[in-house]
Parts: sequence; structure tokens; C-alpha cells
Amino acid sequence: MIEIICKNNNSKILVPFGSTLSEVEKFSGVKTDFPILGAYVNNKVQNLSYKIFMPKTVEFIDLTNSNGRRIYAMSLMFVMYKAVKEVFPKGDLNIHHSMSNGYYSEINDIGELGKNKVQLIKERMQEIIEKDIPFITKNIPTQEAVDIFRRVGLEPKASLVETTHRLFVDLDYLDGTINHFYSPLVPSTSFLKVFDLIQYDKGMLLLMPDKINPYEVSHNRDKQGKMFTVFKEYEDWIRILGTPYVSELNKVVLANEYTKLIQVSEALHEKRYSQIADQINKLKNEIKFVFLAGPSSSGKTTSCRRLSTQLSVLGFRPIQISLDDYFLDREFTPKKPNGDYDFESIDALDIELFNKQMNDLLNDREVCIPRFNFKTGQKTYNGITIKPEENVIFIIEGIHALNPKLSEKIDKKSKYNIFVSALTQISIDKHNLISSSDNRLIRRIVRDHNYRGYSAVDTLSRWQSVRSGEEEYIFPYQENADSIFNSSLLYEIGVLKTYAKPLLSEVPQNDVTYAEAKRLLRFLSNFQTIDDKSIPPTSIMREFLGGSSFDY
Repeated sequence: MIEIICKNNNSKILVPFGSTLSEVEKFSGVKTDFPILGAYVNNKVQNLSYKIFMPKTVEFIDLTNSNGRRIYAMSLMFVMYKAVKEVFPKGDLNIHHSMSNGYYSEINDIGELGKNKVQLIKERMQEIIEKDIPFITKNIPTQEAVDIFRRVGLEPKASLVETTHRLFVDLDYLDGTINHFYSPLVPSTSFLKVFDLIQYDKGMLLLMPDKINPYEVSHNRDKQGKMFTVFKEYEDWIRILGTPYVSELNKVVLANEYTKLIQVSEALHEKRYSQIADQINKLKNEIKFVFLAGPSSSGKTTSCRRLSTQLSVLGFRPIQISLDDYFLDREFTPKKPNGDYDFESIDALDIELFNKQMNDLLNDREVCIPRFNFKTGQKTYNGITIKPEENVIFIIEGIHALNPKLSEKIDKKSKYNIFVSALTQISIDKHNLISSSDNRLIRRIVRDHNYRGYSAVDTLSRWQSVRSGEEEYIFPYQENADSIFNSSLLYEIGVLKTYAKPLLSEVPQNDVTYAEAKRLLRFLSNFQTIDDKSIPPTSIMREFLGGSSFDY
């Protein structure tokens, strides 16, 4: 018998040698609101078929956990892949990006994908799920896996595995269908009963269980129309460059041709800043304020600087205003239910003062702008005044900039809204996406270490709270944007790898963030390292790496 420490109910139990996690769950008596999908074993994510041969700490996870949702999503994608292969044997499924609590996909080589075809795939998925077919994972030698991938038409996976130099690779099986997903999977298909598949644009949308009520599917697809358009534009662009998957990017790096890729990526950014500035210039008789928002580590600060440069070329005199200076004094800051200050809430800002001062500027009155002292938790006034002179335009940057509540008393005609986010353009392969939030998290780990002296543990432990704030206060307003700027760069993860890998490797196994650190390290192992010497000092990457020509 082996002793298991179950963290869900703080109990110690004895289980037979070689027990699976599914069996451990039954012995433990753990009760959860939703079905258990996997577990942290010594702070590392494992599927429920994982066998225990030594004393371990175990924490079971469900759909309310980010890794639980990842397990569910990857498993559901495998079912979708199998259904497409069976309904349309010549079809080539491409899962492109996340969208509206789901994932957007297209199928090549089957003609137009109408509602009837999507319904056939959905019905086949339901049949597979009802059959309760087990997911099986086998660890096999790399070259054997490469040969299998090529034989079943999974070339991007084969090419990637060849460049990562692993000795062994996991193969996932579902009743004779082979694939490889970068996450553990649920034990069997019957765990995946909550989903929907609908026709959308030229493809289809695989919808996940709702985050609040996982027994239902959330249908909010119409809330991301502008974001969807941006994703499509950038995906078309990377196809033209010939680097839609990590394996193609690695080939460019191994051929020592990545400098050109950096130059082209940076040129695209500059072009987009110029286009946004041109749009503002067309409305120069009305626009007085440019509101710029985005989630953590999206590159808002550099975007403000570079947009200011482009506006200056057109004759504007940009003045930047940070919403951080409009925090309420600490004694008036709202609190979370646990008593902590809620700095993510828009109610942490002095909205009344902000609207008064912006309207004063709009009416040609001089304003004394506050500066917030984060050490004392108080606003201070250092005699810094702003005058609304000729050709002056105000760029207001902050996470709440697009929330209508912030500027509800300011004339709409005087405002131009920009949303900045790192919408990752490249995929690991046709069926494994790169999460935009992972991209931003790696940026933040590097930046927090370089500028704030934080460890990876510090950043990882705060990340879930940051993400919750984004979901509540930022993303609901992204469609209010007049322009959406994608701040991701095709080459950036290869560059960030050099800086992030040693930081993530320092996370101790007894820390709760260890599982996330291990997942990110495995993710980074797919990329060839890219030298940062060719990155210009005005690049968004310099906001995180250092060496920028802008002051932060």
C-alpha cells in the first residue's frame, strides 16, 4: 500500500501499489461540483489513467481549473478531428484560434463548409462521445512517431518533433485514430458531453462549456466580430510568409534566415501604426482623445510611444495621459470579498475627476494633472499642467480605457478607441494552438524579472488574478475599439525563450506554480532559439527585454 496526501480534502489515504488516479479518486472520497478531469501529482498535471507507484501529493481538478479546461478542450478537439476524418476522409482540419469561449476551425479540400456539413460532424462527435471510447496515450521512440505522423498525414507534427531532439514522444489514440496533443486527455469520450459545433464564417466554431456554469454552453460568438477579422488578417499574412506552424519557423531559424523575419514583422507593426494614425488624421477636426486599452503585457506603453511618433509626422502634438495617475486614494479603493484591495476594478479609478479634467481640456481650459504615488497610495499635484493648444491630441492609456463608464461624460465624437493585444499568429501544428494569454504570460515573466526583480513564482502566482480581472474588466469592451492592434510578433517566442527558460527552471517542485512552469517549459522546448541582436530599439519586444529607445 502507498500513502497519498490528497490536497482537496487534506486527507491521507492508503491505496494499492499501481493504482490509477481514477482509483485514487474513489478511495479519497473527494467531492467536486463538476466531474474530475485530471490531477496535479506532486504539482505536475497528469491524466486520470496515471498510475501511482510511490507516495505522492494529489490534487484533483475539474472544469473550474485552467488546466482542467485545457484537458477538456484538447480532448474535445481530438473527438472533432476523428469525426472530420470519418465524415470527410479527404478533409484537412485546421484549428486556427480561440474565439468566444471556443475555437474556430476550417476544413480544406471538402468545398464550402455549410451548416449541413457542420451538423454531420457534430452528430458524429455526439455518437463518439456516447460510445464512451477510451483515450490512450503511448510513449514511443521519436523516429517511430515521426514515421507514424507522416503516414497518417500529420506532416507539421512530424517536422516539429524532428527539430526538438526528444528521445520519446507521446502518441494519443482514439479507437484507431492517431494524433498528438500538448496536454493530458480525459479518460474517455463520455466526459465530453457539454459542447456545441456551429457554422461560422467559412468554418465552424467549437464551443466549450460555460466558465460559470460548465453544464451549459455559452453562445456569445457575436461579441468578437472585430477581433475575428484581425485574426483572419494576420493568419493570411503568416501563410504568405510561409510560417503558419512552429516547424516552419524553426526551419527559418536553423537556416539562419530569421533576421529578415524580424525585419518584416517589425515593418508590419510600423505599417499598422501608420494606418491607425492616418485614420485619426481623417477625423482630426473632431478627435481630441485617443483611448488605448489592452490586457497585461500587450505592449500598450510602446504602442502609445510609436503611435505618438506617427501622429507627430502628421502634424499632431501628442500628449500622453496614464490612467494609473487617476487611482483613488488608498482609503477609497474598493476591496474584494476576501478583503484585498481590488486594483483591477474600474471603481478603483477617480472617474469623476477624470471626466471633469478631460472636459476641461475639451473646452480649452488648462488642467493640473495628478501623479499617483504608489508607495503612499495618494494622488499628488506637482504643478504639472496641460494646455489644449493647437494640434494637441491626448493619448489616454490604461486597462479600462475602452470601458464606457470611464468616459461616460465625454462627447463620443471626440474619442477614438484602440485595443491592443498580443493575438498569437502562429500555431504549434494544425491541431495545437498557441494561447495568446501564454504569449503574454511569458512576456510578463521576462519583464517582471528585468524591471521589477520578481521571480517566475511571483509572476505565476499573480497571473490567475490578472486573468480574472481581464475577463471582467477588459475583454468585454474590446469590440468598442475603432482599431485593433495586434502586438504579437512572429519571432518573439524564440527570443523570449532565452530569457524565460532559466527563470521557469528555478520554480521549485513544492511550489503550487510548478505545474504551470513545467507546462511553459515544455511549450518553449518546441522553439528554436532566436538571437535578439537584430531587434530594433523601438520594437515592442524591447518593452520586455530591455534596450528600448523609449522611456518607461
